[in-house]
Amino acid sequence: MRAWRNALSEALSSRYGFDTTRVRVLGDETVPPAERATAENLRKVLTEMRGQLAREDLLLVVLLGHGTFDGEVAKFNLVGPDLTAPDWSSLFGNLPSRLVLVNTTESSFPFLEQLSSRGRVVITATDSAAQKYATVFPEYFVKAMREASTDLDKNGRTSIYEVFAAASLAVRQHYEQRGQLTTERALLDDNGDRQGREEQAPGPDGAIARTVYLDAENPLAASNPELADLLRRRRDLEAEAEALKLKKAQMPAPQFTAAFEKLMVELAKVSREIRQRS
Repeated sequence: MRAWRNALSEALSSRYGFDTTRVRVLGDETVPPAERATAENLRKVLTEMRGQLAREDLLLVVLLGHGTFDGEVAKFNLVGPDLTAPDWSSLFGNLPSRLVLVNTTESSFPFLEQLSSRGRVVITATDSAAQKYATVFPEYFVKAMREASTDLDKNGRTSIYEVFAAASLAVRQHYEQRGQLTTERALLDDNGDRQGREEQAPGPDGAIARTVYLDAENPLAASNPELADLLRRRRDLEAEAEALKLKKAQMPAPQFTAAFEKLMVELAKVSREIRQRS
């Protein structure tokens, strides 16, 4: 567990450029009291970060450890009293920034049901609360976060969807290579329908996650409002394009082609302006 925490923290700072002062790691009883994953410390960290976050910022929360389900509510195990899925949902209420929450534990599906919200990315290691076996998803999620090969579309950036896809594939291969039945199926939800979908399955989820990049935007945007606006516009257009792709099967071919081409032309114009101002 500690190795996963350290590897994930290192990937966030070295690969994705997260400010090390904003990468917070809470651990087990072996770390100093102020750094333990207690409900009190968790609330303190989130209160502190809430004051630092803006609308365009990304808050990534990854739960590594163990989860339980008692037939009524799911919990993530903490040092001391645990927090239920509804408790976690309350913690993120009225959050000013974008949120990606990844629960890598067993019995994690109720977290998707409770925290699902349009535009928010929620990933769980299981598709059912009844899946109570220890998961291998955290191992492969951390590995996907670390490896450059996770950039599946080779655009030089890594989205949370690409990490989810790479980890999901690795989990399937893990069980197949051992000749075992797959006891866990990771889900992703980003449209607020509380359903989620597996990486290989059809469905409406994924359009937002494909445009939530982990690596930082152009650093010049911090001092250039016009560039920042262009980057936001490009992100919005990319999200529209992904959403349109999901509707392709339900649209007449000429209508889809016209709409998609219009988006691509606009995206090309915005991207050109970004390059000129960078």
